[in-house]
Amino acid sequence: MPSKTYPTVATGPGVTRQVLADHPDLMVVAFRFMEGAEGAQHNHPHVQATYVQSGRFAFTVGGNDREVGPGDSFVIPSGATHGCRCLESGVLIDSFTPRRDDFL
Repeated sequence: MPSKTYPTVATGPGVTRQVLADHPDLMVVAFRFMEGAEGAQHNHPHVQATYVQSGRFAFTVGGNDREVGPGDSFVIPSGATHGCRCLESGVLIDSFTPRRDDFL
């Protein structure tokens, strides 16, 4: 089955999003951050798994702070408030279940 190409979308200063793959049950998305850029605090009903492909990030998930770097991964539960600040330019690969229809 041929893969679909999705556009790169600016989501804020120094941050872009590109859907890599989607299905009603699952979505994979690349977020590219420039150093100093922020992913605003937010929550959503989707379960999210985040993999740090490159860079360094300071994350807050459900009131808990952590710094993550290349190769780190973690799960953000449904409804948990979370956000990040990019300490060193990089890429996060996020998977969402179910799919984030608002990204399509």
